[in-house]
Amino acid sequence: MNAKLTFLGTGTSMGVPTLGCPCAVCANARVPGSRNRRTRPSVRISYPDAADPARTRNVLIDTGPDFHAQAIACDVWGVDAVLYTHGHADHILGMDDLRPLSFAQREGLPLYADEPTADTIERIFEYTFRKEKRYPTSARVHMNRLPDEPGTKVDLFGATFLRVPVMHGRQRIAGYRVGTAAYLTDMSDIPEESYPLLQGLDILILDALRREPHPTHSHLENSVALVEKFAPRRAYFTHISHDLDHEPTNAELPAHIKLAHDGLTLEFNIAPESV
Repeated sequence: MNAKLTFLGTGTSMGVPTLGCPCAVCANARVPGSRNRRTRPSVRISYPDAADPARTRNVLIDTGPDFHAQAIACDVWGVDAVLYTHGHADHILGMDDLRPLSFAQREGLPLYADEPTADTIERIFEYTFRKEKRYPTSARVHMNRLPDEPGTKVDLFGATFLRVPVMHGRQRIAGYRVGTAAYLTDMSDIPEESYPLLQGLDILILDALRREPHPTHSHLENSVALVEKFAPRRAYFTHISHDLDHEPTNAELPAHIKLAHDGLTLEFNIAPESV
């Protein structure tokens, strides 16, 4: 079953252009159509509903503070579920923008997150999750808490999303694999227990913040080495800062590795894989 993965955003937590920065990449990012223009990181995965192939389902991974603009730019007309990687601002603060997309959902739009992330979302958006005196036009969502275990399964409309634990500095957070694609943003390292979940990939998406090492994010050289380790057919880097200029950086990377850019859409097989 074919699916499409769209990068809604590919930037670091401060975005590109970074406020107040006069560097050449940030200047270029202000030019309309520049691939250096990077909003906060998120992806949409679109695929046919297994029970009703004429119906397209849309699953998001994270809703950052740029989600409203991303949804307009990428024609996000509907969302059927959201998976969260962790509770940092650049990954959750757009949750409230799900409101108009959730109103038609009788049972509420399902959100999936581990315990710490769910706690953070419910605290920040208390008015959405409260049981009494609930704000009348709050997003109609319900939280599903996931165990922090490799391979935890979330079955959504005929596709299986597998939790892939990664390290974000000292914090253990989630990446996700679905079919032949894996999305691992905000990672500095991958624990060995996650290795079996990253075999036989068509697409591997990794954090690649900058050229220099960083305490909580993978850098360019390390991400290239991880691609060589797991040997996907193709790889794309995300969560990119203004240290990496899109075209010159792509020119130096191996042919099967590219920097992603906002709005890039990839096709892959979403059929359940044995891992």
